[in-house]
Amino acid sequence: MGFAVLGSTAALLICDPALAAEDQALGRYLALECSSCHQLSGASAGGIPSIVGWPEAQFVAVLDAYRRKEREGQVMQAVAARLSRAEMVALAAYFGTLSPKP
Repeated sequence: MGFAVLGSTAALLICDPALAAEDQALGRYLALECSSCHQLSGASAGGIPSIVGWPEAQFVAVLDAYRRKEREGQVMQAVAARLSRAEMVALAAYFGTLSPKP
């Protein structure tokens, strides 16, 4: 069921650029918390992986797995538990626009 919702959300984003831009703006705002651990440059630091440039469907699926506690990591489980589906999609839209810096 989660993938069906995700697929329809992704289709909606592709069809409506205004919604995609709103998601990216919300994602940029929400990313302030993420960037306290994850580097916006795309670098991995201290065992914390890069989340820059991930495909949106993968990004949301990983966050959802943390929320359901199917992935290990207490900090990420707590962060994901506080996020709505729309916020996950917004974060995915924002981080998906970023490219790793050399």
